[in-house]
Amino acid sequence: MTTREPARPVTGYAVLGLLSLRPWTTYELAQQVRRSLHWFWTRAERRIYEEPKRLVDHGWVEAVEGWTGRRRHTTYAITEAGREALAAWLGTPAQVRTVEDEAMLRVFFADGGTLDQLRARLDELAEVTRERLEELATMTEQLLVDGGAFPDRLHLQALALRRHVDQEVDTLAWATWARRQTERWSSTTDPVGWDARRVLREVLTDARG
Repeated sequence: MTTREPARPVTGYAVLGLLSLRPWTTYELAQQVRRSLHWFWTRAERRIYEEPKRLVDHGWVEAVEGWTGRRRHTTYAITEAGREALAAWLGTPAQVRTVEDEAMLRVFFADGGTLDQLRARLDELAEVTRERLEELATMTEQLLVDGGAFPDRLHLQALALRRHVDQEVDTLAWATWARRQTERWSSTTDPVGWDARRVLREVLTDARG
């Protein structure tokens, strides 16, 4: 068995990445996922308790049994083969980026509901986005104070946070803009002269840069 075979789904490599920082229990891994990976790889949260065991079977992680008082726990640590597999994966092209956004799905099919429903969903999206921005701001402030749990990785966290904040700022701007546009509409099927073609021309200009 070689370390370069594409034997794991991407979530497996996400777990390997966390384990490359230090050994963790599954509980600790779950905490780390909620603090970091859930911003850009939500699947890790759903599989965090299963994936380490699969990686052990693959030889990329080892499990060490231990005790905390009378409580038994398992700590997972990356093996040399796991580090080689992670490095090999980092050298391959990423999959085409995919998006699953329920809020946008509801907007796209809004003509099946009422205008009040559409406006409520846009208001909710704006509010949730403000909350996410505040959470990101708190994280960033803490990193500026103490560098976080891994201060030697601050440069990578800064790159990621720049992307996360930009996305949320863009989402908030769009939700605010979209909500304002619907003020002219009489229903989700009658925008009352709202110039969709003008907006599409602006979209085309922005897309082409």
